[in-house]
Amino acid sequence: MPKFVIEREVPGAGNLSDAQWREIAQKSVNVLKGMGPEIQWLQSYVVGDKVYCVYLAPDEASIKEHARRAGFPANRVSAVRRLIDPTSAE
Repeated sequence: MPKFVIEREVPGAGNLSDAQWREIAQKSVNVLKGMGPEIQWLQSYVVGDKVYCVYLAPDEASIKEHARRAGFPANRVSAVRRLIDPTSAE
């Protein structure tokens, strides 16, 4: 399954409370359940006014449809071409 990184511009994201993030996560999960198992949210990173999410999905259109249904921005969707880590140096 292809992996994607989604950049979401969310002003004030870094200042949202745990309760606000819980509500956002619940909304995302509910939309994902309605879309079926072919799209999966793996994790997200909150940095200042942006959120970077990692998803598995069959295509970019699925990512954009999830964003539309959930009411989240998907300012940039990038397909992961290769994963590297410290073991790549060996």
